[in-house]
Amino acid sequence: MTRSTAAATVLVITLIACTSNLLAQAPQAGNFSAAEHEVAELRNQKAAMRDGAKLVVDLFRPVGEGRFPAILCQTPYNKNGLATRAKWFAQRGYMVINTDSRGRFDSEGEWDPFSPLHKTDGYDLVEWAAKQPWCDGRVGAYGLSYMGWTQWWTASQSPPSLQCIVPEVAPPDQFYNGPYQNGVLVCWAVDWAGNMANRTPFSIGKGAYGGFASGRETAYRFTPYLKLDDHRGHGHTKWYDQWILQNTASGEYWRGIAYQNPESYARVKVPSLAISGWFDANFPGTPMNYLAMKQHGGTPEARRPRLVIGPWEHIINRSQKAAGVDFGPQAIINWDGYVCRWFDQHLKQRDTGILKDPPVHVFVMGRNEWRAAADWPLPETKFTKYFLHSGGHANTATGDGTLSPVAPANEPPDLYTYDPENPTPSAAFANGHIDGPRDVRTNAARADILCYTTPPLEEEVVLVGPITAKLYAATSARDTDWMVRLIDVHPDGTAAFLAEGLMRARHRDPQRDGAFNAFQLSTLEAGAIYPYTIEFWRPTGNAFAKGHRIRVEISSSYFPYYLRNLNTGEDNTGLATKPVVAHQTIHHDRERASHLVLPVIPHR
Repeated sequence: MTRSTAAATVLVITLIACTSNLLAQAPQAGNFSAAEHEVAELRNQKAAMRDGAKLVVDLFRPVGEGRFPAILCQTPYNKNGLATRAKWFAQRGYMVINTDSRGRFDSEGEWDPFSPLHKTDGYDLVEWAAKQPWCDGRVGAYGLSYMGWTQWWTASQSPPSLQCIVPEVAPPDQFYNGPYQNGVLVCWAVDWAGNMANRTPFSIGKGAYGGFASGRETAYRFTPYLKLDDHRGHGHTKWYDQWILQNTASGEYWRGIAYQNPESYARVKVPSLAISGWFDANFPGTPMNYLAMKQHGGTPEARRPRLVIGPWEHIINRSQKAAGVDFGPQAIINWDGYVCRWFDQHLKQRDTGILKDPPVHVFVMGRNEWRAAADWPLPETKFTKYFLHSGGHANTATGDGTLSPVAPANEPPDLYTYDPENPTPSAAFANGHIDGPRDVRTNAARADILCYTTPPLEEEVVLVGPITAKLYAATSARDTDWMVRLIDVHPDGTAAFLAEGLMRARHRDPQRDGAFNAFQLSTLEAGAIYPYTIEFWRPTGNAFAKGHRIRVEISSSYFPYYLRNLNTGEDNTGLATKPVVAHQTIHHDRERASHLVLPVIPHR
């Protein structure tokens, strides 16, 4: 390949200097409230919302005189499953309120996961709790996944009695992660829609995946996607129809529940402590909210958010292993202790010292150690371009694709064919979510994957932070998808999947539409070369050890994790039924230098 030797030399010189002197520190629970109370349980109480609907709540009250600060958790997954954690906090002097979401289990109202009524319900529950004789008027909130959503929706309504939130693995708005990821329909979200179709979970069929009796690979070949509900055999769900029919963020359905816009963030008046894992399928919400609150938060306290990222999947802090990779006992922290210390500070108004802690804690995989930092992205980050190179044959891991900080000169493009009938397989995953650093070396033998790999590293390279890909690409179709993955290639050949970004070609131009990021559908001319700026939805925090290689993979499918683009170019891909084969071209020459921007942590 042209200039390959020089590129490799510069790469080695550049990377030798890239080791980290970050402050080694995990989040410290420190001194938090002791378990001094017995707990009284009041199950299946009712709280009236402003429209008259009554939501069913369980109350966990510390036994003792006086009033207590309250902690609220709103869930669509059955409040009964949250009792153990509630009792733990109640023992430490908190009144804990677990609530079934509107329309779920015995709570009244109609269930729609993205109804704007969830916002007003959150406000009403906070103020209802604050006025009860057992509450001192101060309310916080916690909970993971959908319960993280409910916290942001609630906080965006500025309930006066809300003092702080702890959104754990909270998703972002619905076009940044699920049900759509930059225009691509995500399998786990469709799984989830099937399992959540009615008042109680798994009531819509006996299949493992959203009511399908067959596996994902077979089930999600069904088209059109609009009819998946009927195909599951449980009847029609109106809100799922809205998911498919309103396939851009500008639809009124999505506007009602959106919270990631400056106006909503400005209405959040309370400080936030957020946590996620490097392999969490809802990862992007956590750093997006951290950055947005710093800029738009409605009070000085709200503009000082906290961020924790560990080596976990969607269920955080339960195991030191992910996909069989052991990150050591240090991967497990005293998270509830740290949360209690946070609540002690903001609800009991004790000076716990937590406000003096570094605002950011991240776990660096490979080194398997925690690091504390003053901000996200880490202030010392050196964002560095790594360019794609080849002699035109980067297909498969044995092709001639390389990755280098040296810009390309005159190089031929790389070509591959994406056939929706034979999509690139995704790594194995369970429960709809990313499951750790899966070994994806088998896929790299396919000709519909382009691979660009560095030489073996002469010294450790630490990457921590957001990643951006800039592709100059063309397709023969009227629409297609571009997917870019970051891989850690071990000396034994293991190819550990770390992070990725993707974009539907016709969603390449997100437009501001008032307060909302409305992914406007753009036209696409077959054969025309367009620039695509793809923000990885999952960054990474990984030390590439000496002898490892950094690899970038490009494909146009990753199925069934992402549902296929049939390449028809229809305005609503959820109505498409007939696949079109796409012939893809990735350019990497002087004028169209496709590259990644990687977050290198330099040596001091």
